[in-house]
Amino acid sequence: MNNQSMMQNLNSEQLIDAYGARLSAWLDPSANQVPADVLERLRASRMQAIAKRRILKIETATSVFANNATATLGGDAHFGFWGRAASLLPLVALLAGLMGIGVLQENQRAQELAEVDTAILTDELPPNAYTDAGFAQFLKASARD
Repeated sequence: MNNQSMMQNLNSEQLIDAYGARLSAWLDPSANQVPADVLERLRASRMQAIAKRRILKIETATSVFANNATATLGGDAHFGFWGRAASLLPLVALLAGLMGIGVLQENQRAQELAEVDTAILTDELPPNAYTDAGFAQFLKASARD
């Protein structure tokens, strides 16, 4: 939670408290005129409301923790077959991509080798000339000039 939203919550709580204090001050003078049985019912209702508010806060905190734990640990008791299958989908896509890359690289390498073989076989020199040490020396010397 950032500071601005914390300040807004704090301000709203202060506003609610101030409103409650003004309402209480306005109702206090007339509280002595309310019959005893109505006062008792109001007191019981107030206690129930306070108890429910505490339970609601505890349940909210517990549910937030449970949701975070589930998201962090990646667990859900009701995930099901299709959920598990969908979670394997990225792994399958990764493996298919890696296999595709491997096939493409292999085809590219085979094409490069075929081009070299074609160049050697269509050249005017015989293939044995490329394996001759003297010819290799001649090529190095002519490359320097």
